[in-house]
Amino acid sequence: MQKIRTTTLSRATLMFPLALVLFEFSVYICNDLVQPAMLAITQDFGVSSSWAPSSMSFYLLGGACVAWLLGPLSDRLGRKKVLLAGVLFFVLCCLLILLTHNIESFLALRFLQGIGLSVISAVGYAAIQETFEERDAIKVMALMANVSLLAPLLGPVLGAFMIDHVSWHWGFIGIALLAFLSWFGLKAKMPETKVSIPKKPFAYIWDDFKQVYQNKRFLAMTVALPMVAMPLMLWIALSPVILVEELGFSSMQYGLAQFPVLGGLILGNIVLLKIIDKLALGKSILMGLPIMFFGTCLLMFGMIWQDYLLWCLIIGMTLISFGEGISFSVLYRFALMSSEVSKGTVAAAVSMLMMFSFFIIIELVRVLYEHYHLWAYTFACFILIALWFSFPRAMLKKILAERVEQGQF
Repeated sequence: MQKIRTTTLSRATLMFPLALVLFEFSVYICNDLVQPAMLAITQDFGVSSSWAPSSMSFYLLGGACVAWLLGPLSDRLGRKKVLLAGVLFFVLCCLLILLTHNIESFLALRFLQGIGLSVISAVGYAAIQETFEERDAIKVMALMANVSLLAPLLGPVLGAFMIDHVSWHWGFIGIALLAFLSWFGLKAKMPETKVSIPKKPFAYIWDDFKQVYQNKRFLAMTVALPMVAMPLMLWIALSPVILVEELGFSSMQYGLAQFPVLGGLILGNIVLLKIIDKLALGKSILMGLPIMFFGTCLLMFGMIWQDYLLWCLIIGMTLISFGEGISFSVLYRFALMSSEVSKGTVAAAVSMLMMFSFFIIIELVRVLYEHYHLWAYTFACFILIALWFSFPRAMLKKILAERVEQGQF
């Protein structure tokens, strides 16, 4: 087991998360700014608009495919070296996509850009969890989430502006510049994490991952993460098609429609910051998931009574994102701390399971959407949240009971 010296949250120690969140913002807006522009991009490449969600799914697939390497590599070489190298690679991929001339090469570069997601989740988040005490780490994650949520708030509006006034290429240029700026902040402010793990050859990576994935507690908490996050991910992937093509929104109306939905996620994170020191850790999850389930019921209601469809979509998704905001950071902490294996490897295992789940579900729903339209989307959201109330909820109850027995608040 790692022996890590943690620190408390202060203005001085907050500089590292702020530098990291600038890169996280760059990685997120690389999806949220591009998705609204995908209808224009597919037209430029002469392909069907049904390719639009694939930009996001290939981005997520890229995040899943290298996490297995980045996490263990950062255990051995240090988080800082791997994180800085990952930032530079992301910058390069953002610039190379400017040279693409067909949808295949575009998606290949989107796949490589997605490696930035693994850099954040398998290396950056692990460094945050190691640097700060338990509740401070969750506060930092919630604060980072709020800052990075500017990406999905600003992304649709900026994407709509690009469609109407400039080329989509300028979006990637701006993203590359932001990420490069974050590199300087990380180089200056990220601590050199010293962890006492045995020096083992890379052949042992398989054994470490095997140990992690055989842990039932880890599986329950990690499988719960995509269940909680997937409805909003599906919304981001499909809402350009839902709102613009199906409901007839303009590009700007589409961008403005994202504000209440993503504002719910920001509000949820703010509420989490307010209540985390007052409730037993994990109680916010038991509060957030019923709210999310009610939101999915509203989506189904809108499909049955079409006169209220738009209101049910926006209000339902706002409730879903609010519930995610007060649940996700705590759930992630429980998943990461559910195994005694080095945290870089555990974070990589979490990242891979999440990203592959995102890719498979988005592509599956994309195909179903072509045949069943909004029914495919709303039913998928309902099923995902309903499934959380099975094995993941039972395991969470067990974890909370154990924490009470151990005197942990």
